Amino acid sequence: MSRTGVDSLDRSIDKTNAWLADVAANFGTEDRRLAYRVTRSWLHTLRDRLPVNIAAHIAAQLPELLRGVFYEGWNPSKVPIKYGKDEYIARFAKDAQIHQTEVPRAGRLVTAALGRHLSAGAMNEALGALPADIRKLVAAPDGTEPDNTGPGSTGPGSTAPGSTAPGSTGPGGEERRDPEPLDSPAGDPHQRGGGADAAGGPR
Repeated sequence: MSRTGVDSLDRSIDKTNAWLADVAANFGTEDRRLAYRVTRSWLHTLRDRLPVNIAAHIAAQLPELLRGVFYEGWNPSKVPIKYGKDEYIARFAKDAQIHQTEVPRAGRLVTAALGRHLSAGAMNEALGALPADIRKLVAAPDGTEPDNTGPGSTGPGSTAPGSTAPGSTGPGGEERRDPEPLDSPAGDPHQRGGGADAAGGPR
């Protein structure tokens, strides 16, 4: 049954839900509100650091709903905003409502999830335009440089960055572990990034 009566919108809702489900799975949670917040923060902090043409290449591959999120509050006449690593972390934490120490892990897990949906070319172009210290914050979870390795380059049947196959092992033969869930915002607000409320959906 159609949710909206408009097929294209229904498809966009379904596609957005699938993308957010992938993000949530990488975090080891079913919390779609958390998945939405970290995805939105990833999109905005990336977008504002990119030239207009590269940002547009990323936006063109997003579902309509996420494309609207991507462009929310964007001022193309003022980008790229040349902030450094510390401001990137502060921006990401505030928007996602997570602690600043959680930003590197969050950024990498979102990169891994969205890399399964965005083309390797668009992802590499975007991440390659970032300064090295920021790029490392959103590198693939194994520590490789995303602009050289292509987070979205895994093929059918392969294990994507940020996810683990049952019984898989790391470089030293140790067993890989599934990622521990990232806590939802709760408790002492001074231990979190603050910012927007945790109600969930697009604002």
